[in-house]
Amino acid sequence: MLQDKYGKLQEILTEMETVVIAFSGGVDSTFLLKAALDTLGPDNVLAVTADSETYPFEELEEAKRLAIFLKARHEIIETSELSIPGYSENTPNRCYFCKKSLFEHLIPIMEKHQYKNIVFGLIADDMGEHRPGTQAAKEHNVRGPLQEANLFKNEIRELSQEMGLPTWDKPSFACLSSRIAYGEQITIEKLKRVDQSEQFIRGLGVRQVRVRTHGEMARIEVEPHAMSTLLEHHTQIVTKLKEFGYTYVTMDLIGYKSGSMNQILQGIKE
Repeated sequence: MLQDKYGKLQEILTEMETVVIAFSGGVDSTFLLKAALDTLGPDNVLAVTADSETYPFEELEEAKRLAIFLKARHEIIETSELSIPGYSENTPNRCYFCKKSLFEHLIPIMEKHQYKNIVFGLIADDMGEHRPGTQAAKEHNVRGPLQEANLFKNEIRELSQEMGLPTWDKPSFACLSSRIAYGEQITIEKLKRVDQSEQFIRGLGVRQVRVRTHGEMARIEVEPHAMSTLLEHHTQIVTKLKEFGYTYVTMDLIGYKSGSMNQILQGIKE
């Protein structure tokens, strides 16, 4: 079953012939890059990483290392989400503006190299979630081969492990803006505060963490088994996060949940 899905992915990529991949260095885009390289060959694949305010430096460095590991052609471009009209206002369709800008940066690169397609790491799981970026993809004829092959996150992790990819068990990651409650203005200062806070908590041995921001309050999400680590180091965490600019520091007892900010969308109109 799983190998059938991977075969379908290879068929999709073969039909595309040449691809520019929006490459973040996460689980999905790394697997997509590996599959494209194996299927099409390195001359027909270009990975492009967008460096911006919402993309942590450590993630950029990991993307560079992964591209070298995979022997992929890799370009890094500079973008700025906060300069995109409508983005910093942080409405529920924020991701539409981000993806629209990204794809508009990638189109000239595709044309310059005379490639035929732009692809990104959309997966089957995403189709049941709030994903405004998929509309931007449709508008710019950008495809999601992993989703088209009906590959889910757990399957991508399994195949990544079989391929020897170091990202097979990498924690899921989303841009730093996803930590800030909808309707609250996104600023450089808030993004920096989130990044510093999450780096500090990861430094305590917590792999998966989100520091959700609600005004002056930090709502920390970790997996249930890591809650004891937060409690063990609660004094250090409170002290540090207050230094970073938070007034209140809390732990969410529900635990880490991807896209948890979307739960409040029923009360917000775009």
